[in-house]
Amino acid sequence: MGEWYRNGATVDHVSIASRGLHYGDGVFETIAIRNGAARLWRNHAERLQQGCECLGLRAPDTDDLLQQVEHAVASSDVPAAYSIVKIIVVAAPGLRGYGRPRPIDTETYVGAFVTHPVAIDKYRNGIDTMLCDTRLACGSPLAGLKTLNRLEQVLARSEVLEARLFEGLTLDADDRLICGTMSNVFIVVGNKITTPLLSRCGVAGVMRRHVIETLAAAGSEVHETDLCTTELAAADEVFLSNSQFGLLPVKSCDDWHWATGPVTADLMQRLADRGIQECQV
Repeated sequence: MGEWYRNGATVDHVSIASRGLHYGDGVFETIAIRNGAARLWRNHAERLQQGCECLGLRAPDTDDLLQQVEHAVASSDVPAAYSIVKIIVVAAPGLRGYGRPRPIDTETYVGAFVTHPVAIDKYRNGIDTMLCDTRLACGSPLAGLKTLNRLEQVLARSEVLEARLFEGLTLDADDRLICGTMSNVFIVVGNKITTPLLSRCGVAGVMRRHVIETLAAAGSEVHETDLCTTELAAADEVFLSNSQFGLLPVKSCDDWHWATGPVTADLMQRLADRGIQECQV
């Protein structure tokens, strides 16, 4: 299960009055630790700050938080070369009921966990996916952020596990393609790369941002727009991004099939050159 820390000390429980337990009143980040470093730390820290600001939480100091991450890795039994750290920032316990002051003090928990790389053949040949029946609600003021309320993802991910597939793609209530249960999705038509707009729902992943920045540095633009299954079916290439596995080509979604094309292969090499070691295939 890994080990959890708070203010540098190990912890194995939280208060029964925790607002995270009662209301999901908090945010979290799941960070890839590679060669002892917190990968894409700037992206994670900025999204955490944005989430805290939106929820009216007093965010932890970024420099202090990074030290807590490094302490968790150094103090636990997880391998520093390849592991995961999860940060949870939750509203401090208070009176029962939804309402509370804004901003409110917070508690920060940092956990370190063992993880394993995705098999190399999935980077070379792609992964199988499905369209989930679970839909994402539209119009959330928390769109794009990573709050503790992940019940839609729990339901969708359960579908994927039951189907014994690697990932599932989710639509919103208006049939727009949004993201995977644990990833962001990109489609390629010719040399044009498009990814769903996340202003209504979904999570703006840190690797999604890194992909967009990597392509921009190469002179290529990623178009963020509304997409539906029609565009997905007509794509030449499809790939997913995630902070842990980097980028994976998609070879199927239900009855649709794609090959790992040149745009995806080129991007994987560019990501590998920028420190996403899993994409070096």
